[in-house]
Amino acid sequence: MRPTRGPWHKPPAMSSLLLPSLTLPGDPPVTVALRRTRAARRLSLRVSATDGRVTLTLPPRTPLREAQAFARSREGWIRGHLATLPPPLPPVPGATIPLRGRPVALLPGPRPLLDGDRLLLPPGREAPALKAFLKESARADAAPLVALHAARLGRPVRALSLRDPRARWGSCTASGAIMLSWRLVMAPPLVLDAVAAHECAHLVHLDHSPLFWATLSSICPAWPEAKAWLRRHGPGLHALRL
Repeated sequence: MRPTRGPWHKPPAMSSLLLPSLTLPGDPPVTVALRRTRAARRLSLRVSATDGRVTLTLPPRTPLREAQAFARSREGWIRGHLATLPPPLPPVPGATIPLRGRPVALLPGPRPLLDGDRLLLPPGREAPALKAFLKESARADAAPLVALHAARLGRPVRALSLRDPRARWGSCTASGAIMLSWRLVMAPPLVLDAVAAHECAHLVHLDHSPLFWATLSSICPAWPEAKAWLRRHGPGLHALRL
């Protein structure tokens, strides 16, 4: 396992320059974003598991024409990876989304209201109403978990925010500000608990040293199960288009 490249953290950002994108014709057409990066040593393709974005990274001196030819030559590989991603899930009446690991049907209603396995949303405002509901639900679930884990470690939390990042599930700053993805409320409760514990463990160790993993295991022994769930099902949480 490579902890610094785990499912709730992304690699460090690098200096890069965006170039004009390339469109591969077909059904459907595929847009390839081209990015020139100083640290790149070779051409490399990446298909995002969160939203299906295709990015081709170029070394500083690689000609644009060569990069475009490379992308065209790997079209089969690109489409193969895109085919494995979960299809987009629009928040329309009749759709089913996960909530705390269980399926919930979206149905029309005067205001956002969870009624058993039904979630009522006002017609015409499904997307913003659903996003607000999920974010509020995530905060309600996450706040006591963060408070509990931080108290166990004897460390204060300066702030807790719920956001929708593309490449990570959570983060913790040196000053003690914790960020969690509100999409975690759609996963089984163990997953949100583990990510909250992970970020709280960073209140003690900002790195991913053996001491960090020992600290995490002391407050959330089941974190490997949650990490495996995110690797397998995490892309599905981003399928909901809001």
